[in-house]
Amino acid sequence: MARPHHHGYVWLGHGDVLVKPGDAHRRPGHPEFRSAQVMPLECADWLLKPASRVEATFGGAAAGADWYAGQLDRYADLFAGPCVPDPSYEETVRALAAGEDRVGGWWVTGGRFLSLNLIACSPHRVRPDYGCPLR
Repeated sequence: MARPHHHGYVWLGHGDVLVKPGDAHRRPGHPEFRSAQVMPLECADWLLKPASRVEATFGGAAAGADWYAGQLDRYADLFAGPCVPDPSYEETVRALAAGEDRVGGWWVTGGRFLSLNLIACSPHRVRPDYGCPLR
């Protein structure tokens, strides 16, 4: 079995795509699931997407937390008003070290939705039967 690690995923898209005209395309059983660019309904289901969707992979909690914070900085200009995310770096490190996912989703300017995800892999706590997409 591969050493526990986290994969980073990002999705930024128009909110209408999330519900086009339902959410079936965001579920693994749907024929469009693997090719749909939209985020899945269940966070662990990112592991079922093609390996090309993995933005980054981290074996250490601090490196994953650095990436997550960097992504928030990268997209900072998209946040409008008082709803700017401010997750605790220490809490992100704690969650990753415990093998948990770190997931955030925010409505941003232009009717878009930003989803940032660090998904635990090998194994996933909730879906231990999911294999690593990079194998």
